[in-house]
Amino acid sequence: MGRPSDISQPIIEALYTEALVLADEARQVFDLNPVRDTGDAADRVRMALSVEGLRTTTRVMHVLAWLLNHRAYFNGELSALQLRRYSKLPADRLSERANLALLEYPTRELIHDTEALHARIARLDEAWREGFEMQPSAVHRLRERLNRSFAGY
Repeated sequence: MGRPSDISQPIIEALYTEALVLADEARQVFDLNPVRDTGDAADRVRMALSVEGLRTTTRVMHVLAWLLNHRAYFNGELSALQLRRYSKLPADRLSERANLALLEYPTRELIHDTEALHARIARLDEAWREGFEMQPSAVHRLRERLNRSFAGY
């Protein structure tokens, strides 16, 4: 099976670099930015940071895993069958508006950037997978040949 024509190694490398930058920014924002205030408002901000930080880092890790699988494929470390089988991008869990309203503008922008990257990768994954689904499998073709040959009896 040939390489997918709609995904190239330079595209994967560029997206991988972008995802690494976002992962580093997420680490800085969510790991190194504690809320030092006390009270109910500060507790709500801490909770929003915790929830959205987990969603954001999970989103970026899913994207990185997808990209790493494609990098491995282009490096000859995965077959096309392995790539199709193990590289499905999980659906995104978008941020909650109430949480975003509690966060600072740069944090909200980072979250939106990760959502946008995930959406781009999801569209790429869907288009790439449609290329495989449009072609009948070898088993399907063999079944059709057998049906045609037995139909004559």
